[in-house]
Amino acid sequence: MTTLLLVRHGETDWNREGRWQGLSDTSLNDLGREQAHALAGDLDGTVDAVYASDLSRARETAEILAEKLGLEVRLDPRLRERGFGSWEGLTTPEIEERFAETHRLWRAGEGSGAEDAEPFEAFSARIEAFLADVLRQHPGEEVLVVSHGGSIRAIHAVATGLDYVRDHRLIPSIANCVVTRYAAEDGKLAPLD
Repeated sequence: MTTLLLVRHGETDWNREGRWQGLSDTSLNDLGREQAHALAGDLDGTVDAVYASDLSRARETAEILAEKLGLEVRLDPRLRERGFGSWEGLTTPEIEERFAETHRLWRAGEGSGAEDAEPFEAFSARIEAFLADVLRQHPGEEVLVVSHGGSIRAIHAVATGLDYVRDHRLIPSIANCVVTRYAAEDGKLAPLD
């Protein structure tokens, strides 16, 4: 059985301000670093490999965790957050004001957000490709994956049999620097928590 420990990066200033980050390369703030160090203190050393998104907020979180474990971080751009296009850097009220119709459609589940956003299908496909590779490369191991809320939600969809494209709005949000655990056995992924 392969165990995945999925961690959303620590807090950034944009998280605190309610700004949509997507592919924007924001860094951890002081609280985010504190969150990562606190989580590192909770890890027990049974982790065999550490993977992370190459965006700064996830990479830095992973480096803090990996240092405690004595492991190197393997960066994988497939773990990046979904690209939100022209909505990135804006708060929800700003999006509602500037992109009223596309935001209304997105809220109704009838669109993928900004017209230049990464399509849900492409996002889901790259996350699923990462997942297939990491499970193939680490049979019977414990793997720590530091990524983003959307990326973890896409993995949750696979584990629970949801269609991410159709059901993404039903998947709960992920808090910063919290571990969610999944197990893979015989080609099936399931939540442990």
